[in-house]
Amino acid sequence: MTVALSMPENTKVPAATSAGTDDLIELGRISGAYGVRGWVKVQPHSAQADVLLSLPEWRMARSAAPAKAGQGPTPAPSFASTAIYKVQTSRPQGATVVAQLAGIADRDQAEALRGMAIYAPRSVFPEPEDDEFYWVDLIGCTLYGEQDGAPVLLGLVEGVLDNGAHSVLRVARQNLNAAGEPETVLDAKGRPAEVLVPFVQAHVHTVDIANRRIDSDWPLDY
Repeated sequence: MTVALSMPENTKVPAATSAGTDDLIELGRISGAYGVRGWVKVQPHSAQADVLLSLPEWRMARSAAPAKAGQGPTPAPSFASTAIYKVQTSRPQGATVVAQLAGIADRDQAEALRGMAIYAPRSVFPEPEDDEFYWVDLIGCTLYGEQDGAPVLLGLVEGVLDNGAHSVLRVARQNLNAAGEPETVLDAKGRPAEVLVPFVQAHVHTVDIANRRIDSDWPLDY
């Protein structure tokens, strides 16, 4: 059980702002020029970069600088000022992706794109393999754990981390109030409580993306 597309914790998933920008996901950022013929180098938010390599064109915008730890997500760019570049060719280059974009013919033009973020609609992502899930699909799912052999609400998935060995769900703790509605659980200092749950088959039993539900055996009092 793996995450097909993992992203930094501060990656922004922007809401729709105009026609054609629904469900745009940031896939990576241009880190500079590659060679002298106008190729660009991209640092993808995915170890495999499958989505970037599958796209015939890239929608790009210049985002704000990444947020520092504890300062919240990176602000979304203005999609009124995005540019769309046709991808003439692209390929993996170590941990990066290099590409030749239409209209970018020399190193200076490629360097001018440094820092641009690349976006694509979720609808164009390749279908993941069995037991493989996209980061963006896990966010917002309700996670259930186990207590005395019965499912119990743990909380809402707010992020996916990578510890090198496997992915970890960052879950905002919730419980059900007297009306049967979820409410935030606070820690001893009055802050929203969190729990980290390894996203591995040993603990995560079912992932139902359609119903936004994940079932695990993670104990309520861990």
